[in-house]
Amino acid sequence: MINKVLVICIGNICRSPMAVALLRHHAPHLQVESAGLKACVGEDMHALTAQVLSDNQIARPAHAACQLTDERVRWADLILVMDQRQLRSITDKAPHTRGKTFLIGKWRDDFEIDDPYRRPLSAFQRTYTELTLCIEGWLPYLSSEDRQR
Repeated sequence: MINKVLVICIGNICRSPMAVALLRHHAPHLQVESAGLKACVGEDMHALTAQVLSDNQIARPAHAACQLTDERVRWADLILVMDQRQLRSITDKAPHTRGKTFLIGKWRDDFEIDDPYRRPLSAFQRTYTELTLCIEGWLPYLSSEDRQR
């Protein structure tokens, strides 16, 4: 069963905190955390990420960007990444993660989520829409037994 999800992006200020908020909204029974491959350690989520979440009435989780660590990798039942390069980076450095690390867009024909960093609000809105669709694809696989209790 999947109960603990770790979402990864590069800086851990745009895509992964947005995905955490969406996963917590759609699957509140899950423990969801995030980290970055090159995290902007200690920074809050990007202001446009927060704005898009607010505009869509999605609760904004408390956030401080953190670096991906072995401890976080071991904690997770499932690791979701935004693109193939991140997937390769994680599985090359930690081969034991191959069975639990996937593209967030796996159930959407391996869709990859572009980084909206340093782009306009419209890029963050597109990221929100794409992440929502990708997360909806994961919902049937995320501890459905726990949701029925």
